[in-house]
Amino acid sequence: MTKDLSKRAKEIIEKIDYITIASVTPEGMPWNTPVYSAFDKNYNFYWGTHIDSQKAKNIRNNENVFLVIYDSTVPPGTGEGVFIQAKARQLTDPAEIQHAYETLRDRRPTPFWKPEAFSEDGPIRLFTAVPQKAWMNDDGEKNGHYIDVRTEIKL
Repeated sequence: MTKDLSKRAKEIIEKIDYITIASVTPEGMPWNTPVYSAFDKNYNFYWGTHIDSQKAKNIRNNENVFLVIYDSTVPPGTGEGVFIQAKARQLTDPAEIQHAYETLRDRRPTPFWKPEAFSEDGPIRLFTAVPQKAWMNDDGEKNGHYIDVRTEIKL
């Protein structure tokens, strides 16, 4: 029986509240940050962060990010992860900001911020990451030994 990796990826995304966002500093150094996020029906991800956070600066400088969502609630050796190459950006359009806020609010009944936190004078900005490619970890074998491989999936 073949595993339905796309289905499993969607289950993990729905179950896990935090994603890690790998970005790159303007100096070229890697930066990885866990964030609470929500997603829409197209699996675009949304999160908020302080306007001057390192990840915000990195994304404003370079839109290329890599997301990882992994189920760390399972026993060792049974974990699965979703790996996503994405384009990220700060939201500036009021309609997009409203959509992101509602998406986050709907996932977490007690929101972190009130809408005024995103105002021009507010300290928080909302961001989105739009997937370009996605993978799941999968079972592989080389020379009779188990190896962890990535299999491309559709979200």
